[in-house]
Amino acid sequence: MTDKRHKIIKPEEEESESKPGIDDLQKQIEENCAKAAEYFDGWQRERADFMNYKKRIERDQQVNHQNQLATITKKYLAVLDDMDRALKARPVETEGAKWAEGIELIYRKLQGILESDGIKEIEAENQQFDPNYHEALTHEDSKDYESGQIIEVIHKGYQIGDRVIRPALVRVAR
Repeated sequence: MTDKRHKIIKPEEEESESKPGIDDLQKQIEENCAKAAEYFDGWQRERADFMNYKKRIERDQQVNHQNQLATITKKYLAVLDDMDRALKARPVETEGAKWAEGIELIYRKLQGILESDGIKEIEAENQQFDPNYHEALTHEDSKDYESGQIIEVIHKGYQIGDRVIRPALVRVAR
């Protein structure tokens, strides 16, 4: 009687039975490596998306800060203009001269505060008219200036970064 529970395996049979096991393991390893690569690629895409989101949020916050600063600054530009006009007509030799010097110091301090916040004056005097930075009040014939050149600045213009808060109000030669 033969016992079916004990099978005698010959060396040739042993090799053929173990090969499918190794092939199966090799296939599982390859599948797991493919899954790991897929997961890693997904993780990298998600990380890149997060970094882009973070940059977008920072950019939005910076734009929001500039908008708020521009809104507040616009209110003070009228005062700065008034001080500028007053200083142009200030007395030179009377008692008011010392008072005017004090006002000029206040004016410079206000300009310094604006500059420290990144707000700068738009160059306009004797420049070519640029509708992105200047607003023409009048166009006048002039022998002393080229066509399109700014003759006079009525109100100074200001910008924060590349954004114009207020264009310079100017007279332009034809």
